[in-house]
Amino acid sequence: MEHKLKAFARLLAIMDELREKCPWDRKQTFQSLRILTIEETYELADAILEENLPEIREEIGDLMLHMAFYAKIADEQGAFDIADALNAVCDKLIERHPHIYGDVVARDEETVKKNWEQLKLRQGKKSVLQGVPRSLPAMVKAYRMQDKASQVGFDWENGEQVWGKVEEEIGEFRQALEQNLPPEKREEEFGDILFSLINYARFQGIDPEAALERVNLKFKKRFEYIEAKAPKNLRDMSLAEMDALWEEAKGLP
Repeated sequence: MEHKLKAFARLLAIMDELREKCPWDRKQTFQSLRILTIEETYELADAILEENLPEIREEIGDLMLHMAFYAKIADEQGAFDIADALNAVCDKLIERHPHIYGDVVARDEETVKKNWEQLKLRQGKKSVLQGVPRSLPAMVKAYRMQDKASQVGFDWENGEQVWGKVEEEIGEFRQALEQNLPPEKREEEFGDILFSLINYARFQGIDPEAALERVNLKFKKRFEYIEAKAPKNLRDMSLAEMDALWEEAKGLP
């Protein structure tokens, strides 16, 4: 534990020094750092998806720097410091884990999650969905809203019911196309398909965001193989010629 505390203290000391002496660091604000933090978060997400431990270590460090930076700015404004933020999350963890720090019994993960949501409501949250950030990517947001709603009992009983909803929404989308409904209505019906598919993925224990990103990476790798092996400009190739290279790419590890 001591070496971990020493490393954290070193980061805070360096942050203090940079904030005092570096023109770039001195200029930063909450708002200027925000987009950089989002970028660092996605870089960590990429490293996790690739299971690249050296990259994960580096990106964790980058994000820790950002957290120290925000706390330093707040400290300068007299709002709070890093100790306040850390103590607040420790207090929250203790309060929301009564099965560890109290006399509540929770024998499985689902019970823990349900207790967590109920505690948040008792602490003043107006909705279980209140904690879902508006700026989350739509697919992640849908998954999180569905998961949170399920913690208070608003959910399907089994996966077959959810798959039935997927098929129902596909049917309604096809009907909207056949009836040549306005674009906004077709978009809505297509959104219903995606929402129900995300819900089905949740029932199957699949992270839909990770699943789609893996397919994105697979497509990228295979399409770049076509570009690299193409004997002429892709615009001058037939679909059959490109598809032959695609089949070759599918054999790659």
